[in-house]
Amino acid sequence: MPVVTPYIPRYITVHLGPANQPAENVAVTFPDYIKNVASSEVYPTWNESALRANILAQISFALNRVYTEYYRSRGYDFDITSSTATDQKFIRGRSTFENIDALVDELFDSYIRRKGTVEPLSARFCNGTTVTCEGLSQWGSEDLARQGYNSIDILRHYYGDDIEIVTNAPIQDIQSSYPGYPLRLGSSGDYVTILQVMLNRIGQDYPAIPRITPVDGIFGPQTENAVRKFQSIFGLTPDGVVGKGTWYKLVFLYVGVTDLSELISEGQRFYQVKPTANSTVLQEGSRGIEVSGLQYFISIISQVNNEFPRLQIDGIFGPATRQAVIAAQRYFGLEPTGRVDQATWRALYQDYLAAAEALEQEQGIRLPTAAESIRQNLLSGQFPGYDLRYGGSDERSEA
Repeated sequence: MPVVTPYIPRYITVHLGPANQPAENVAVTFPDYIKNVASSEVYPTWNESALRANILAQISFALNRVYTEYYRSRGYDFDITSSTATDQKFIRGRSTFENIDALVDELFDSYIRRKGTVEPLSARFCNGTTVTCEGLSQWGSEDLARQGYNSIDILRHYYGDDIEIVTNAPIQDIQSSYPGYPLRLGSSGDYVTILQVMLNRIGQDYPAIPRITPVDGIFGPQTENAVRKFQSIFGLTPDGVVGKGTWYKLVFLYVGVTDLSELISEGQRFYQVKPTANSTVLQEGSRGIEVSGLQYFISIISQVNNEFPRLQIDGIFGPATRQAVIAAQRYFGLEPTGRVDQATWRALYQDYLAAAEALEQEQGIRLPTAAESIRQNLLSGQFPGYDLRYGGSDERSEA
């Protein structure tokens, strides 16, 4: 789903066969599912580094299926299949191996993602002998481990240097992205913002769908017109109301045009942050997604303005971030408190938009998605939703 924060499902529903063939569905805890897959896909005698790399790939692939609602957006009542043609091997009732179980218990709330994107990596893999593919070679990973590669080195060998490992991801029941009620003219809020973002991105590939500007979370005539056009193009009743059928058609198309369920993906970058009270400020000691956004803004501005330092985007408001904020406040003519209030947010964001536009024109770097939504959040006195593109060098980051 476009803006759902990735999480570890307590249970995952597995279809015991190919998606388009009748078979039983079984619900198992996510750790038990990965223990079964790992015990079915690799050998417990392999080097621990190879086992860790394979388990992380298996976790990430399964989470990508959940995150993108890959099967549920197609009308199925399961999350993944046991077919190795499309997913990964799961054998109901099989025994698992003690060392694999221990590794899964340690790793099940971690996953791979590309720096700068939100979704768990669709970490495809194959055995590397009888079957080869783009992605991890299972036997190749064991060969690399024997050469002294650690698990991160192995994963980067196959998936690229721009990956990172997210740890301590939240655990919750699987939730449908559909709000549970139709969106229509007069609706407002986060779900409408998501709807507008999806329509605008799909519209890049289907230009007949009119663009919605600004993305403001308000279901007005412009949004209704875009919905009607979308419904007309894709054979849905063009009533301008986004019920469950229209919603999941949007999710299906959005995932498709962005390749979110593929190894090489455009990447989901619109990471929504819940509004924060107007009186809240960021200051030294603050942590979290808002701090990452602040660091990201300053780092982008620094690429066109040498008075702004580059920052590691780690979500921690430390001394370096405070000094950067002071420098920014002086540049903007604001009181140099080192604390980020709404006036500082507004000034930073406006300069960020100008810097992003300059980079787009000079270097072909794409402007962030949902920029107008960010602008509206700022102008309404709320902390922003924004494209979060991690640029730090840490191999592990908190979810």
